[in-house]
Parts: sequence; C-alpha cells; structure tokens
Amino acid sequence: MSPNPAMVSDLSMIVAVTAGLGLLVGVLGVSVMWWLRARSIGVMLAVVMVVAIAATLAGVVAITLKMIIAGPVKDIVLSVVAVGGLVGLGVAFVLARRVVGESRRLVAAVRDLPFTAPKGLPSELQTIANTLEEAYERERALEGARRELVAWVSHDLRTPLAGMRAMAEALEDGVVSDSVTVARYHHQIKLEVERLSAMVDDLFELSRIHAGALRLSPVRIGLADLVADTLAGAEPLARAKGVRLTVEAAEAVPVRADANALSRALGNLVVNAIRHTPSDRTVVLRAAVDSGMACLSVSDCCGGIPDEDLNRVFEVAFRGEAARTPTKDGGAGLGLAIAQGIVEAHDGVIGVVNDGPGCRFEIRLPLVPG
Repeated sequence: MSPNPAMVSDLSMIVAVTAGLGLLVGVLGVSVMWWLRARSIGVMLAVVMVVAIAATLAGVVAITLKMIIAGPVKDIVLSVVAVGGLVGLGVAFVLARRVVGESRRLVAAVRDLPFTAPKGLPSELQTIANTLEEAYERERALEGARRELVAWVSHDLRTPLAGMRAMAEALEDGVVSDSVTVARYHHQIKLEVERLSAMVDDLFELSRIHAGALRLSPVRIGLADLVADTLAGAEPLARAKGVRLTVEAAEAVPVRADANALSRALGNLVVNAIRHTPSDRTVVLRAAVDSGMACLSVSDCCGGIPDEDLNRVFEVAFRGEAARTPTKDGGAGLGLAIAQGIVEAHDGVIGVVNDGPGCRFEIRLPLVPG
C-alpha cells in the first residue's frame, strides 16, 4: 500500500517546522548560557531544561498548526507536555541545588586548611577534590623540604663565614704575623670560598631544575667515555680519601644525552660514594645494558642505608647522618637531588638499593638503537 501523498506532505511540513523552531530555540539557549556562563550551575541547568521543554513544545505547535491534533486530544497533549515540563524543572531544581551545595562544600573545604577532600561528592567534584588534596600534600612536602633546605644552607653558610671572618680579623689586626700561619689562613680562606661557591652553584642548578628551566643539548654519546671522564675528575678526591676507584664499562652503550649535565649527575653520585666510603675500600662504577636500558651504577662501601631512609635519599637537604658518618667535606645535601632532576630531564630514572657492604645507585636511560 503506497503512502498517502497528503500525509507525506504534512509529515514533511511538521519535521521542517519542528526542526526550524528547535534550531531557533537551541541557538537562543546557547546564547543565554554564554551570557550566563559565570553564573551558578543551577541557573545553567534551569536554562537547559527550559530549552528542552521549549523544543518539545515547538513540535506540538507544529502538529497543532497542521490541525493533525485538535479538540480534546490537543488539550491532553498540551497538558501532558506541561506536566512533563514542570516535573523536569523540579528535577532540574533539585539537581542544581545539590550540585551547588556540594560545590560550596568543596570550596569551604579548600579554604579550611589543612585541606582534606570531603567525601560523598558527585564523581567529577570528587575527582577534583582528590586531585586538590594530592596537590596540597605535594606542596606541603615541598614546603617542608624548602624549610629544611633553608635550615641546612643557613648552617652551612654560617659556619665557614664565621671562620673566615675570624681569620680575616686576625690577619687584619696583626694577631697572626708569622708567615706559616698567615699562609695557612690564606689557604683555608680560599678553600672555604671555593666550598661556598660550589654550594651557590648547586643552589642555582637546583632552582633551575625545580623551575623547569634546565636546558639540555642532547647528542649521541657513549657511556664508557662518560665514565672515564667522571673517573678522571673524581680521582684526586678518592686519592686524598684513600678510596680505590674501579670501572666496569661495556665498550658500546650509546645514549642520547647532554654530556655535561649527565656527567654532573654521575659525578655527584661518585663524589657522594667516595665521601661515605671508608679508606682502603672500593667504589665501583659500571656502565652496561640491562633489560633494554642503558644502566650506570655506582657501588660504595658506606655500610648501607636504613630501609626507612631509602625513599628519602633524593630529597632536598637529606644527608642521612643516621645512616652514614658525616664528614667535614659534606655538602649542602643537594647533590643527589640535582642528579635526580638531571636524570629525569633525560627521561630516565634513578634509584638506590642496599647491596653488599654498602649501597648501589643506578641511573637507567633509554638506549639508542644501533
């Protein structure tokens, strides 16, 4: 049975009128929502519900204009649409109140420090709250590290400055006049200045890492060459301390890295190992391929690190005096933090484990194919 041409024409007209009115209502609704974009979520939900009801009424109007629905049937349809619209507005009002109330609860929790994520929020708001709580915990940990760093640096600056001031005053006042003592004072002042200069350099480097301002110039390098250069630079310190340095490096371990930055990271690990290794003991540097990654490791004889401190050794200003015997040449506790920042900037990872008579620091980097 072929469709009635008149019914097809009426249907086309209804669809056209409904689509046109719906489009007009939709555009007006979007415009109103844009105008009210800074208002409450409840207002936005109300606008959405009004737009939905208006678009539905547009179809009813189109049907009514074509006289397809007339008399009592038309009144029934309009009544049903009106009741549906009122119910929808009521539900939207309840939902809007809940969303607004939960939003205000979240805002109140944020203002009430220390921040703890409230429970029972809608899924999206709960995700935001949990993310804020994690960010707050990270910021609090960083603030604690900054305070600890300031305390350590203040101590490390105050002690040598006080010594240099005393020696300078003794030289200036003529309290020290014999050539041997004068030369010794000058030499000590020079050593303290070099130490303070190195500390300032470390602070500057760490600030660049934390600010994301570390600029790298990666090129293809071999880890064996990097280990050899690091060994040459650390040999004088090891000789003065009476520590032996040995190397186990594969012939070809290619990586793409900034040679100067990575050398500094490895050098910090080696210097740290030498400082905490007793005389007549050995520090071993290794470069090899392990599980498809380039691996640099530094093993010392420090006696090991307590398990509760293993996760803290890369924190700013952590020195591990509880685990190791502090030495007079100890730095400001920035070397390992700087090494971690440099390695992570190369998309690598750095870690430490207790191994034999001491501990083993490992740097793992992506291996360059070929």
